[in-house]
Amino acid sequence: MAKIAMIFAAGLGTRLRPLTDTMPKALVPVAGAPLLAHVIRRLKGAGYDRLVVNVHHFPEQIHQFLSGHDFGVHIDISDESGLLLETGGAVRHARPLLEGADRFLVHNVDIISDLDLAWFERQWRPEALATLLVSERKTSRYLLFDDDLRLVGWTNVSTGEVRSPYPSLDVSACRRLAFAGIHGMSSKILDVMEDFPERFPIMDFYLQVCDRHPIYAALPEQLRLVDVGKFDSLAEAERLAMEILQDE
Repeated sequence: MAKIAMIFAAGLGTRLRPLTDTMPKALVPVAGAPLLAHVIRRLKGAGYDRLVVNVHHFPEQIHQFLSGHDFGVHIDISDESGLLLETGGAVRHARPLLEGADRFLVHNVDIISDLDLAWFERQWRPEALATLLVSERKTSRYLLFDDDLRLVGWTNVSTGEVRSPYPSLDVSACRRLAFAGIHGMSSKILDVMEDFPERFPIMDFYLQVCDRHPIYAALPEQLRLVDVGKFDSLAEAERLAMEILQDE
């Protein structure tokens, strides 16, 4: 059976301006290659043979890049050039390209990490609608999990805001973990998403359904990861990408 992964590459990359004034975030160079190329290389190395890349911002540049390189894997484009569908809507829209396997992986294009993808796949529980890679890094926004690492909510510790389908949730009893931009999804998620609008964030979806559909965390003992979401993170991403390449 095919191993399928989707790469979120449609974002506007506003925090990476001025680079993204003339190119999509997916093609911002890090350690001599675009972010998209780093993710494709990692996924191919983990045995993924069917990739889906969604596009919106400067889509023609991504089309040109992918058509000009032979990555040795089958790559489909999920076109959102007419309307940016956000992360949840992107998965829903790509359904025809994601079918054919009982589960698939979703990877943000701006994540550089040394995650052992085979280890991550082993954490996917058969009953899980989704499995979220998390870390214990310090941030202002955390996902909330119970003792079994099942998702129960979200909080912003700076504002005190809490979102959860459980009205009486005791936030102090929850494990607070930071999402790391990589998901494992059961194909069943596509049916659940049919009740959602065309455009919606994936985290909003998780927080609305986690009381009815189990969503779990996968917490590695060690993880080097850089979210290339801001201009000042590029230097750190460059260093990590070079270290990963040397280790390989």
